[in-house]
Amino acid sequence: MDWFLPRLLASIVALTVGAALGVLAGSLLQSPAIGAVVGAGTSVALVELRDALRAARLMRWLRDGQTGDAPRDPGLWGELAYRIERAMRLRERALAVEHQRLAEFLSAIEASPNGVLLLDADDQIAWCSAVAADHLGLDAQRDLGQPVTNLVRMPAFVAYLQDGGWREPIILAAPDGTGTLQVVVRGYGDRQKLVITQDVTERQRAEAMRRDFVANVSHEIRTPLTVLAGFVETMASLPLTGAERSRVITLMQQQTDRMQVLVADLLQLAQLEGSPRPPSDRWTPLTRLLQRAADDARTLSAGRHQVTVEAPEGIELAGLETELLSAVANLATNAVRYTPADGAIHIGWRLRGDGQGEIEVRDTGIGVAREHLPRLTERFYRVDGSRSRDTGGTGLGLSIVKHVVQRHGGSLEIDSEPGKGSRFRLLLPAGRVRQLSLVSRQDETAGTA
Repeated sequence: MDWFLPRLLASIVALTVGAALGVLAGSLLQSPAIGAVVGAGTSVALVELRDALRAARLMRWLRDGQTGDAPRDPGLWGELAYRIERAMRLRERALAVEHQRLAEFLSAIEASPNGVLLLDADDQIAWCSAVAADHLGLDAQRDLGQPVTNLVRMPAFVAYLQDGGWREPIILAAPDGTGTLQVVVRGYGDRQKLVITQDVTERQRAEAMRRDFVANVSHEIRTPLTVLAGFVETMASLPLTGAERSRVITLMQQQTDRMQVLVADLLQLAQLEGSPRPPSDRWTPLTRLLQRAADDARTLSAGRHQVTVEAPEGIELAGLETELLSAVANLATNAVRYTPADGAIHIGWRLRGDGQGEIEVRDTGIGVAREHLPRLTERFYRVDGSRSRDTGGTGLGLSIVKHVVQRHGGSLEIDSEPGKGSRFRLLLPAGRVRQLSLVSRQDETAGTA
């Protein structure tokens, strides 16, 4: 109300001055009363004109989008302009804060690995995250305002969306056919819907692998158990000669050994998956590693194959020796199993130009067709199941090799061709390979002596 008294006083002063001037002017014309009325009216009109001009400036500022500062007139209109401008600036700041919060919220949703889709009461897309757009084959900007059922035409999705119950998630094949999606719908607001999509391809694959793993383990153990049970029943119910009994016991021992190897491989896989990463400061001589693997291969071969080793002196590898030996020995013994008699098996080493170390196991065996190579490291995967069992393999060896080399930061490369043999290469990162200098080796030799 600071403007009220000055405005009232200004009006009274203007009216008084106008009337006084009108009286003076009217006295000259001998009409002082008329002059007073005209003078007062003129002064009031001037005051109103001034107010109209100030009001017009304020209205122009409001009409032109409130660019710049509000008119800074004194009195009522200046006060009114100041308060309007202040209220608008406060509202703008509040809106900016809300927009910032909304942007941060949407950014957080965008960072989620799950897709989020907001639908209005007519199932039109109100907002769509990039992940949801990728899952459902949408365009996050272009498709806003479009009915989602016109764009995602999968009958199962449309039926689920229109069902209204949404008690359980639905599993769908991705529109591009490359994966599997889980879709959840929840209602909110006034008939609006929140659609959450999740790529469960890896989960489904892991579940399938788990089921296959359990089925394979059960099958692998059931087979020797069935054989053992049959032999036990035979020995209990039939009179056997000494030679027959010895033969049955030998076969039972073979089946027992097979189960023990299987259980050992399973325990090793479990240990590899659950143990911490191998140390990078524990060094193992390469020569000793490859020679021990070659000895295992020669023992299994029993002179039927030519096993050669190329292991340069002075190379050391960082990691767990037991795991590295297990990986190389698995490759070497596999080469023996799948190489016919009189075949050749070579275990070698090469330092690559980028500093990586390469352990190679090469054979002249039966080889593997190209279509089987991507799956060779899967647990219990066999190119020829009957041959694998005949050779004594458990189907876990290459899976163990892959886990070992990955735990050491490396990778496994496989090249093979039917009838021409196979090449398995363990690649180890440069940080896990070192070459001792000649002086260091001489010092170590002297110290040992």
